[in-house]
Amino acid sequence: MKHFARVTTLAAALLSASLITGTVHAQLAPSAQPAAAPATAPAEARKANIVIIGTGGTIAGAGASAINTAAYQSAVVPVDKIIASVPEVSKVANVKGEQIFQIGSESFNNERLLKLGKRVSELLKQPDVDGIVITHGTDTIEETAYFLNLTLKSDKPVVVVGSMRPGTALGADGALNLYDAVLVASNPTSRGKGTLVVLNDEIHTGRDVTKSNTFKTETFRSAFGPLGYVVEGRSQYYRLPARPHTVQTEWDIDKIDKLPEVAVVYAYGNVNPASIDAAVKSGAKAIVYAATGNGSVGDYMVEPLKAARAKGVQIVRASRTGSGVVIRNAEQPDDKYDWIVTDDQMPQKARILMALALTKTNDSKALQQVFWKY
Repeated sequence: MKHFARVTTLAAALLSASLITGTVHAQLAPSAQPAAAPATAPAEARKANIVIIGTGGTIAGAGASAINTAAYQSAVVPVDKIIASVPEVSKVANVKGEQIFQIGSESFNNERLLKLGKRVSELLKQPDVDGIVITHGTDTIEETAYFLNLTLKSDKPVVVVGSMRPGTALGADGALNLYDAVLVASNPTSRGKGTLVVLNDEIHTGRDVTKSNTFKTETFRSAFGPLGYVVEGRSQYYRLPARPHTVQTEWDIDKIDKLPEVAVVYAYGNVNPASIDAAVKSGAKAIVYAATGNGSVGDYMVEPLKAARAKGVQIVRASRTGSGVVIRNAEQPDDKYDWIVTDDQMPQKARILMALALTKTNDSKALQQVFWKY
């Protein structure tokens, strides 16, 4: 064994010497031609073309002081300036910005949601666009992402991103979030996963994600966990969305010009039944009742909800708890009252799904199947 080690060491020394000698000879022979590159050398991968659409929000915000992490003015920095503040994105993709809104996301309504969705759809149809990143306020980012997840007809990556702190704050999270979002949108493995939400090094599906805290950077949660992470410039997936999305749904953003009015009524002790009447009078085609517990309905609220259903308004039992399944015919006789349950969807997202479902049918049994499917 010792003899084998000596032979190996000697061989290595001779090889090293020959390499050095070869290098010296090459330097002393100016007429020598450089060695040709191997025919199999891989070409440099083409960078993806990503459009970053600005809508405002905290990621476009600014505070009076660096310690203003929660008190600041949102939606004041244009998207091109946000992109310029993160030059690292140009190493990942060819990016260009487009400003469609400059608002706090609490100001999103159906009209703005439709305008955004239609513009994203236009861009996705362009062969020179590989993916979309949308900068968005965090207050309603989950609603926008779920809407796009259900209505876009493309398997190209669409990533919605925001921040919990303005760019002027100590510990601002927007720059890294934007870099991560571009990274995810540029990754070919992101295709076919629906609309994604990227913040705090996590990749979430637009269906499941929700905001859970008013100021912490780790506010976004999914009941079943994120799809993956972004770590040291790499996006990695560990699970896939289970429910149908984008090209698998029956809704096409290009064919939707108006969404039916759907109201959300929040339950609490001593809730006023007049809130149901107000929703009906305002023209709501459906009411999502954000009930307590497993969609529990107070005894004095049953009759107002039944009366609304008798007028043709769909009643959807949801839960204000933030997670869990609302079980049909458990707390209330849904079959008897002709009500619908949300399965595991939160009230604000149930509103989105119900509005889309009503563009196809007003049959309560078919609507219930929609909630179990999506």
